[in-house]
Amino acid sequence: MTSPHFIPFAQPKRDKRLLEKGRAARSNVSGRYEPTQRERVDDGWNSLAEDNRTGRRTTVTIEKPKTIINKVNSPYVGFDRSINPYRGCEHGCIYCFARPTHAYHGLSPGLDFETRLFAKPDAHKLLIKELCNPNYRVRSIAVGTNMDAYQPIERRMEIIRRVLAVLRDFNHPVSILTKSDLITRDLDILAPMGAKNLTRCMISITTQDRGLARAMEPRCPTPDRRFKALKELADSGIQTGIMLGPMIPGLNDSELESIMERAVSLGASYSAFTILRLPQEVSPLFQEWLEVFAPNRAKRIMRHIRAMNDGKDYDPAWSRGGEMRTPFAQLIAQRYASAQRRTGLVSQRSSAHSRNGLDCTLFRIPESISGQGDLFES
Repeated sequence: MTSPHFIPFAQPKRDKRLLEKGRAARSNVSGRYEPTQRERVDDGWNSLAEDNRTGRRTTVTIEKPKTIINKVNSPYVGFDRSINPYRGCEHGCIYCFARPTHAYHGLSPGLDFETRLFAKPDAHKLLIKELCNPNYRVRSIAVGTNMDAYQPIERRMEIIRRVLAVLRDFNHPVSILTKSDLITRDLDILAPMGAKNLTRCMISITTQDRGLARAMEPRCPTPDRRFKALKELADSGIQTGIMLGPMIPGLNDSELESIMERAVSLGASYSAFTILRLPQEVSPLFQEWLEVFAPNRAKRIMRHIRAMNDGKDYDPAWSRGGEMRTPFAQLIAQRYASAQRRTGLVSQRSSAHSRNGLDCTLFRIPESISGQGDLFES
């Protein structure tokens, strides 16, 4: 199912020296906090091409945080707490707004972000401790807002699966956003939670074009697999939504309506969309990618982006404000609203705050942890 205006993404011939197998970033420049800036340069022996044929391996560093629930204080999001079991993301989406966070570790927001990951295997233990705190007040926890909890290393580490099992046992509400069909592995946990109105899941799909998806989101499951996961979640009785983000003017925005229509046909009940944002190092990384994968569209795309950011690559007051200030941004918003009315999808925030919002009243500490059941034994 495709839009009548949909143009398949044709990958041009590319300079092999710029390629990393299965990676989106073209470079690995130093983070903005480093005292020196380093850049790989070919020594004349075609060493970069030789290096890239092998491909950069993913490494995982174990992290031991003291807490796992992150407090969120932002006017731009609809939640006040989240859980991120990983830092960095092997999905490698070139547009990922979380890339600049790797600079805090002295690492590059480029290839390091995709290949040098951090994992928190004790997340479920920390969660139990925090939920048992007498001062804890229940609000829905968001998962997948900064890094995708279902990125490839989750298959073997199963950190988010253990976290979800804790939330199930405590009857604690959780919302999940992911680009991976791996979420269906945990239907045995999520489906019973969905029956109690304790979970809602959102699948992020930016394009139906396999070529564009592979270039832009190199280690994400294919669009078709994500649509299939959406259907399985909805068929299991879970509130399921579609995230169209980011919409990139002149690259994938023409697919907005067709993605929404297909998602509704598979059971989606709510939706959200974002327009591309390019904070900090994301802008040069994205522009490098454009010059390789969409050179004929690069200038036009960046012209639209800057027009939506008061002439800058990124300005949160313009790109994230409640009012769309440029004709192109307004047009996308109007198309999205029209498609919502036509398909019957409700907005993500409207769904979260309506009578269909997640239930926070069922929360309780399990007897296996509290030991309260012993008080009533003879």
